[in-house]
Amino acid sequence: MIPPPDETKVGCMSSARHMVALLKSHVEGDDREFLSVAMQAAAHEAKLGHAALAQQLRELIDEAKRRSTVQRRPGQLIVLEPRGELANLLSVQTPSIRLADMVLPEKLTERLKRVLLEQRQRKRLLENGLQPRRKLLFVGPPGTGKTMSASALAGELHLPLFTIMLEGLITKFMGETAAKLRLVFDAIRDTRGVYLFDEFDALGANRNQSNDVGEIRRVLNSFLQLLEKDTSDSLIVAATNHGQMLDRALFRRFDDVIEYDLPDLTLTEEILRRKLAPFDTRDVDWPAVLHTAQSFSPADLVRVSEEAAKNAVLIDSKRITTESILSTLEERKAVCL
Repeated sequence: MIPPPDETKVGCMSSARHMVALLKSHVEGDDREFLSVAMQAAAHEAKLGHAALAQQLRELIDEAKRRSTVQRRPGQLIVLEPRGELANLLSVQTPSIRLADMVLPEKLTERLKRVLLEQRQRKRLLENGLQPRRKLLFVGPPGTGKTMSASALAGELHLPLFTIMLEGLITKFMGETAAKLRLVFDAIRDTRGVYLFDEFDALGANRNQSNDVGEIRRVLNSFLQLLEKDTSDSLIVAATNHGQMLDRALFRRFDDVIEYDLPDLTLTEEILRRKLAPFDTRDVDWPAVLHTAQSFSPADLVRVSEEAAKNAVLIDSKRITTESILSTLEERKAVCL
């Protein structure tokens, strides 16, 4: 007759297996698997009648879930890198840029300030049954400040900026992209921050395009559903250079659609003057410079300013000449325009 199994030995073996699984998931940085195994261990202890230990494990698991990838110390924001599957889907940084660091049209600046005001007063709005703006769509040509605006919002609100890495999100396998998208929205719910979907047209292209495939339509439908259901405290920012390519259903899912454009001559001069402020620009023929600088994006103007500044430094001069700026404008135009 085979003797019944020793429950103590069985319990020890199961605990050992849980320990191995916990260590393995910890080494691999898979937090979800770690918590899943911990829950299994808690259930096992409860089954053995160890109610107090099981309850302690559950409380620790709940506390671990509440902890985000963001830790705060007085006057300091410490951001931990995403781990597990999220490591391939999100990159994170702590922006130092502020809205005052940007040169934007006044109307656009006011719209961004409205977002900040509503976020800073979100508790008051929620108490009155109102939702603060937090789902934003930025549309405009390359280099006009869309990505930098997302960084400025994060910097102003002292939040981490998470950028969704589309190369990790979009795959060729059926259903896998939608599953990864759900992971991203889980992170949006669990960790407050500014989440940037850059080059958003890769994800939100019109479902009626002739070259579209069923999988992309399903991914877009998943995004629309997840975005609509999202009630987190995070800001979601989608940025695209090709607003005309986006599915029209997307626009009504966002709280605000903010359009960016190339700077006019006044804004162009302000960008150049601000970047060249440490140098002597009294001899610069600004009308000639502005005539050549038409159709340049803010990002290109910043690059031109930096090149002119470097040229001055290399010849040991604090003076910026008209010729120096014009030559760098022509070089940049040959590359970009």
